[in-house]
Amino acid sequence: MNFLRNVEGKLYRTKSRGSAKATSLRPLFLSQPFVNASFVKGSFKPIVMLPKYVDEDEWLAVNVFEFFTYLNLFYGSITDFCTSSSCPSMCAGPGVEFSWIDHTRKSTKLPAPTYIDYVMTWIQNLLNDESTFPTKAGREFPPEFKQTVKSIFKQSFRVFAHIYHNHYDKVLHLREEGHFNSLFAHFISFAKEFALLDKKEMGPLEELIEIMELKEANGRNR
Repeated sequence: MNFLRNVEGKLYRTKSRGSAKATSLRPLFLSQPFVNASFVKGSFKPIVMLPKYVDEDEWLAVNVFEFFTYLNLFYGSITDFCTSSSCPSMCAGPGVEFSWIDHTRKSTKLPAPTYIDYVMTWIQNLLNDESTFPTKAGREFPPEFKQTVKSIFKQSFRVFAHIYHNHYDKVLHLREEGHFNSLFAHFISFAKEFALLDKKEMGPLEELIEIMELKEANGRNR
């Protein structure tokens, strides 16, 4: 599917800027009490598992729609603070930037709001495409559907990572941290259940994911 290759994006690392002291500061989203803010107690496993008698592609489609809807709402709440001047690149922590690859395979650095607009528009167009996300009776999901879902999850993860690393203070100001952390934990649990994200892609939020998974495991053992 050529279009998928056009929106993969590229992850690359740059040299961190600033003093050692500045780079050693712990991000807000990894600091107490915010890292434990959540409205969901226990494991997401029961709600991400494929229900009996449900087609896997159908289950993937339903969840893609819901994750996209809620992520779009959260980004919309902080979009006034994500501008070309405040976020001149699509970054996600020290030394991590994402570039956009267009239909000619040209890699381009974009301001974060432009990159995210491209991502959200691309996902919305896919959701509206009957040949990719069929809604009419008798229509089958395309053979490459799961690969499409993987690409959607990869790009969605980058939006989560950008918000966590660059706008979590705004999330706190709006008192959305419990909701946002719960959405991300659900998103990661679903992604791992169906192998939708590569380990290297989760690098920018690896420590947060480990904390959330430990917390979930402790909840199951009680």
